[in-house]
Amino acid sequence: MSTDYQRAREALGARLRELRLSAAGGRLTGPQLAARIGWAHSKIYKLESGRQTATSDDLRAWADAVGRPDATEELLARLRGFESHIRSWRRQLAAGHRPVQDTWNAAVDRARTIHAWEEAVVPGMLQTADYARHIFLRYADLYGTKRDTDEAVRSRMQRQTWLYQGGRRFHALVWEAALHALVCPPAVLAAQLDRLAGTIGMDTVELGVIPLGASLRIPAANGFWVLDEQLVVAEDWHAELWLDDAETVASYLRVWKTLEQSAVYGADAQNVITRARRGLHAP
Repeated sequence: MSTDYQRAREALGARLRELRLSAAGGRLTGPQLAARIGWAHSKIYKLESGRQTATSDDLRAWADAVGRPDATEELLARLRGFESHIRSWRRQLAAGHRPVQDTWNAAVDRARTIHAWEEAVVPGMLQTADYARHIFLRYADLYGTKRDTDEAVRSRMQRQTWLYQGGRRFHALVWEAALHALVCPPAVLAAQLDRLAGTIGMDTVELGVIPLGASLRIPAANGFWVLDEQLVVAEDWHAELWLDDAETVASYLRVWKTLEQSAVYGADAQNVITRARRGLHAP
């Protein structure tokens, strides 16, 4: 969990404790407040110590129970403030993958320049529909979420229209390992590699591939995207991080540029993709 996120959660917890201690009608103990709301006492402790993330309903119940309904909007604003940066998969995927893709589409549509690094999969902007379908199914199985796969695929494919608009530039870096990863049947991966090779030469796409044998200046870690050098979107297993402070964005751009030094482009990138394609037992 990010330090900034944890600090924000602890700050919210401190505010909740302050409200409990200054409750209308007199100070409340943790057990007294828990009894009023109908919670286990341990939940009060976890929320106040920043060990558990409050939900909107939790905050409304807290404000009402301490006799301070006027504090509800303040508490909700605090929650929105840090959840806009750390978006847990559990919450995001509660309604399926399509809403997440629609949110991505809106962010991408506003961008003019995108830098992307993917070490395990082909970037979504360059995926075929079949490849994307298998990716969504894998994650739906992992998280046990709603299977709105077809809707999610359509949304991701819609995002790719960005590549055909003038004045846009997609700088993509992919580790060769992603070209061999059988997260889908070999025939689907073969078609995906053909699609990837076909993007080389597009005026809106600059595709770099880092060969497995390349010397790396830094480890090939988690994938991330930088939009207009103003917003970073990075994925972890528990959450998606949307980070917009200048120092963080600059750090991710340094990582991208460092990785780029190990990449090959043009005909050399084609050769790496062709090598991966030949290694598949697919038509």
